[in-house]
Amino acid sequence: MANARLVSVNVGLPRDVEWQGRTVHTAVWKSPVAGRVRVGRLNVVGDGQGDLAGHGGEQRAVFVYQLDSYRYWAKELSRSDFVHGQFGENFTVEGLADATTCIGDRFRIGSALFEVTQPRVTCYRIGMRMNEPRMPALLTGRGRPGFYFRVIEEGEVGAGDAIVKVASGDERMSVERINALLYLPRHPREELERALRIEALSEGWRASFRALLEGGPGNAGLEPAAAGHGAAPGFFPMRVAAIVRESADVLSFVLEATSGHSLAMPRPGQFVVLRLRPDVMRTALFRSYSLSGAPSADQYRISVKIESHGAGGAYLAGHVREGDVLDVSSSRGAFVLSEGEGPVVLSSAGIGVTPVLAMLHALVATGSARPVFWLHGSRNGELHPFAMEVRELLARLPNGRSFVVYSRPRAEDVIGRDFDRVGHLDVSIVESLGVPREADFYLCGPTAFLNDVRDGLARWGVARSRIHSEMFGGGESSTPGVVGRAKRAPHPPEGAGAGPDVGPLVSFARSGLVVRWDRKKYRSILELAEACDVPVRWSCRTGVCHSCESGLVSGTLLYDPEPLEPPAPGNALICCSQPEGDVVVDL
Repeated sequence: MANARLVSVNVGLPRDVEWQGRTVHTAVWKSPVAGRVRVGRLNVVGDGQGDLAGHGGEQRAVFVYQLDSYRYWAKELSRSDFVHGQFGENFTVEGLADATTCIGDRFRIGSALFEVTQPRVTCYRIGMRMNEPRMPALLTGRGRPGFYFRVIEEGEVGAGDAIVKVASGDERMSVERINALLYLPRHPREELERALRIEALSEGWRASFRALLEGGPGNAGLEPAAAGHGAAPGFFPMRVAAIVRESADVLSFVLEATSGHSLAMPRPGQFVVLRLRPDVMRTALFRSYSLSGAPSADQYRISVKIESHGAGGAYLAGHVREGDVLDVSSSRGAFVLSEGEGPVVLSSAGIGVTPVLAMLHALVATGSARPVFWLHGSRNGELHPFAMEVRELLARLPNGRSFVVYSRPRAEDVIGRDFDRVGHLDVSIVESLGVPREADFYLCGPTAFLNDVRDGLARWGVARSRIHSEMFGGGESSTPGVVGRAKRAPHPPEGAGAGPDVGPLVSFARSGLVVRWDRKKYRSILELAEACDVPVRWSCRTGVCHSCESGLVSGTLLYDPEPLEPPAPGNALICCSQPEGDVVVDL
């Protein structure tokens, strides 16, 4: 570390960049500045971040990259066109290698004092800047990510300033080691515990390491919540034991395993995927339905809203009878009731009642003493499924309360008996019931309902971590930095059906879409999903960050490039995978 120095100070403000038919708002392009520059608590003066969720903030105020890594990548990539700021860094430095610089180390540069807080989390934008899509995986996999500084004392810096180490971090864990501990296979427990003892380590990384300590298959430190609780891919036969009408437009189907098959005990709130064949000569339909009954390893209950435009529901209502056999996936999904002793709010609208009803059953089955608030919105009594069942369940809980609203009650619907208020569910009802802000809120229903209630709870002061929701159809997209893209309903890709139908079938179960794979057009299932406007999540696009991890309901995949660490069993990294045959993905 002798003779370490600041070679260049680089800044850049966000701008819109065209990339693969999209517009990306990014500040990854940095340029050197002359003279001395002030560094504040949040950034270098004149610098900015296009995506504050992934970059910037007190823990990521200044990004640092080393000339030694410049030389390494110039050789590896056969490049000679690098300029200072090439890797999106604010400080280009001589010295301070990732292998020897430790989290918590402090350095004096100019009149400012800095502390190392975390390795850089690489995303696709460094691939844009480098014109090398593999760059996120290369930087992380080769142990040369660079790192972030926190500003301990504001001051001025300039090219040529000496970098003087003034303190060593706790545990002496290098940037390279911390990077590998999260992203590469093997996560030794003793090293995770060491990392968590480093006071300077940023909270995001601490949360990932805590998740890894809690165990589980795959990389629990990276696995997004939407991909949690994966299950073995495939379908197995289940016999329809009973069909029950729950309301004018809802039917329940009680399913039992056929001989030779055993059921996994589902978590309350999970769903299954049905493979339906209305016409044996045509492509199968895949539909996701939440389990609505009591936890059971003997039978599953699904409850389906029957709508004229719903192909799955119409087929089930019109053609499926008791004794028929259906193809059913294992139970899966991350919208599940967490253990604990604190208050629980189960809030739903319409057919969104099904997963929270399963949670209510689970609370009753365990004799829970938790305060439970049941909030439901329906149009009227004719369209209010499970009304009697819910009353009976709540009566068995020592601390259960209910509040039901009807938006258009009938003359025979009696307020105080059938429902409690005319209107829609909102946070004012939560407040009036005396629900504490520290409760866990489970929400399911149409998009407008979810948006209104989630936003209202956040404004009321409920922590986002306590608001759990399940959305009908496709999930929510996460496409960091992409702006100005109109939202469209999922659809077949342009040109579908124009050529020979020879590729495997890719079914997006939540979106109700089945399309052919074309290896000449798409490099990954992610690219096919984007061509269909299927809601997706991604960040690195090279198998590093696991943001795209999704449930693999059926089928097998090939990976190119190979991810740094495989996903959990029953899941898929769609950013770098291709179908080996027909596949069903939980998107």
